[in-house]
This record gives sequence, C-alpha cells and structure tokens, in this order.
Amino acid sequence: MFTTNVRFIFTIVSLPLFFLFNGCKNETSMVPDENSYKIMFLHHSTGQVIWEGKASGARAFTSIFNKYKAVPEWFAEYNKANGTNYFITEQNFPKAKPYGWNNYPYDYYDIWVKNAGPEPYMEEPTLEMLTKDYNMIIFKHCFPVGNIVVGADSADNSAEKTLQNYKSQYLALKDKMAEFPDTKFLVWTAAALVESQTNAEEAKRTREFVDWVINEWDTP
Repeated sequence: MFTTNVRFIFTIVSLPLFFLFNGCKNETSMVPDENSYKIMFLHHSTGQVIWEGKASGARAFTSIFNKYKAVPEWFAEYNKANGTNYFITEQNFPKAKPYGWNNYPYDYYDIWVKNAGPEPYMEEPTLEMLTKDYNMIIFKHCFPVGNIVVGADSADNSAEKTLQNYKSQYLALKDKMAEFPDTKFLVWTAAALVESQTNAEEAKRTREFVDWVINEWDTP
C-alpha cells in the first residue's frame, strides 16, 4: 500500500515537471548572426497580442511556465523548414515615457522626419539608427488611428487626426524612407474600429485613407 501511494505521488509530481521541461525545449529564442535577415516590428498593445498569439494543444499548458510567442515561433519553424535565416524582434514604439503612448502618423512623422538624425529623439530610435541594424522595418498604428476627424482643407502637419494631415505626414515619411534603399518597409494599414468606438463618417474617412495608402502612396 505504501509503495502504491509513493508511485502515485511520484506520477502526479512528475507530470507537471515533464510538461515544464518539455515546454522549455519548445521555447523559441531567436538569436541573430551576421548572416541573418533582421526584421523589426514596431507596435503598441494590439501588436503585442499579435506577437504573442495564443498557444494551443500541449503548448497551451507549457506556456504557463514559458511564455509562448507566436510570431518568432512561426519564423523559427519557417527557417527550419526552408533553410532560411530570418530573425524578427519587436518593441513598443514609441514608449509611454518619455514620448507618450501615441503611434499615429504624426508620431512616426515627428520622430523620423522632424527629428531625424543619428541620435534618438526622446529615447526613440530614428530611421538613421534603425536602418543600421535591420533589413526590414514593420510599423503598425493603434486602432484609434481610425478616429479621423473633419479637418481644414489643407494639412498643418499637427497631431490632429485629419485626413489631410495623415496624407501629408505619410508623404513626408515616404520621402524619408526613400533615403534608405537597402531597407524594406512594411506598413500595417489601419483598420476600422468597432461600431461602439467610432461612427460611420470616421469609418468612411479611414477607408479613404487606407485606399489612398494602398493605391496611390505605395509605389515600388
């Protein structure tokens, strides 16, 4: 009886340990080398949800002990299957402090165009800095980018979310990015907000902006 209980206890203790250490083996830790194609993903909270994803199956259990990250996991598996050497990392851009938790067209314009140069602006990396380290830069706005208000007929390049400002700031960003022909840029286009967070007119203006980005702004 005593032996049976010991075996039972050993089994109960061993199972979590098995999954724990098995989870450690499955944990993805991407480390670049000199030949890696390096990608930076700049985002805020929604981007973090995309980055982490949601583990399924056994990984849903092991992720309790080892944080699952869907995007680097996908790239690691792709590299293994295709003999490629992609490395991807991410960061909040810009950070809440000292710049402020805003990542709309104005903020990329403010950091990368108005305050361009070899030194960071309010602790945020400029394109001169990022392009030295990465072959591709992906940038994404938060969902409130879709709260586009009615503005003046012309842009003033302020932080006001108007269609005119968005287009003007994106044109300036395009000219700036063209200074770095060896770096690829991928823009994650804006999505319309859910009905409770917007209105029909804002949604139409967001659609107009996205269509403009895809059909006019984005050129080879």
